[in-house]
Amino acid sequence: MPSFLLILRDDPKSWAKYSPEEMQKIFERYFAWGTRMREQKRVLDGHKLKDEGGKSVRKESAGGRKSLRVVDGPYAETKDVIGGYYLIRADSYAEVMKLIEDHPHLDLGHTIDVRQIDPVGPDDPES
Repeated sequence: MPSFLLILRDDPKSWAKYSPEEMQKIFERYFAWGTRMREQKRVLDGHKLKDEGGKSVRKESAGGRKSLRVVDGPYAETKDVIGGYYLIRADSYAEVMKLIEDHPHLDLGHTIDVRQIDPVGPDDPES
């Protein structure tokens, strides 16, 4: 069965409008969706990412030498960040759409990017 990466995007500032009680109810909906997918043996992995922006890494050439350039990210002007992910199994994009139609992230007006995993290496269970 193919695997898909669900990338949860949102504006971190959008969460400030919720009270602690509302946040608790929202988190319960996320947990319930994940539990249901795990019970169906759909979820291979998934986590919320830390609110701090992480790092962006690029290899750059200067004076004939290559070095890593590491910067903090996302930038202050970034409105849309990756807040979490799921790695799930489904037969097709159409099936993924059915599985996520009731995901609370979408109900809150946020975005889920869906990408199918392309099995190319020996470590990939599908290759």
